[in-house]
Order: sequence, then structure tokens, then C-alpha cells
Amino acid sequence: MEPLSEEQTQQLVTIVTDLARQGRTAELLEFLDHGMPADVQDREGNTPLMLAAYHGHTETVRALIGRGADVDLRNARDQSPVAGALFKGEDAIVEALVGAGADLDAGTPSARATAEMFGRTALLG
Repeated sequence: MEPLSEEQTQQLVTIVTDLARQGRTAELLEFLDHGMPADVQDREGNTPLMLAAYHGHTETVRALIGRGADVDLRNARDQSPVAGALFKGEDAIVEALVGAGADLDAGTPSARATAEMFGRTALLG
């Protein structure tokens, strides 16, 4: 089998990140089962975990954490998944990310700063 072209690779990344954004966990996990890295990044540096967290898909976030996704991998704008979940008010996702060891001081703004801005510091434990 020939390696994928850059265009084909980008098309797959788009499919995978769209599945994460939509919370289509089972379909997303099939791509991971066939070799797609859990921490693949789109052109903006967003991982499936970042997109699932930001869009409020708790089951998808938990599944990606279970598959070894890096909970601290920030996008090109230096945003972390936990800060994005805090910004969106996704309590269950914040709890899952914090439980998986997310760095609350990473990124700009950090999760701690985001929690303070929105009065959500109780979520940080």
C-alpha cells in the first residue's frame, strides 16, 4: 500500500477532527483503531480532544483520554483543552481533564486564569 499524499492526510485529519467536534465517538475511535494518532492536529493545532472538550462531548473526551490523548496539548493559539472547557462551562469535561492530570497553569490564558475570569474556580479542586 502506498503512503498517503499530503492532501489525503489532510482530508483524514479533517474527517477525524470533525467527528470529535460532533461527538461521534464510535466513528472517531475506529480511525484511532486503524492507526490515526489520538493527538493528530489540524492546521490550527487543534486535537480531537481539544475539539471534543470545547464542543461539550464528555463521552468523546473520556474515550480520547482512555486512548492516551495528551490532555495538555495546546493549539496554535496556546489554548489548552481544560481552559476551553472552562470557558464553555463544561463542568463534566473539566472534571475529566483535571482527573486525568491536566496542567491548570498551561496555556494562554491558563485554566486557572480562565476559571477566575468566569467564577468557576471550584471546578479546579
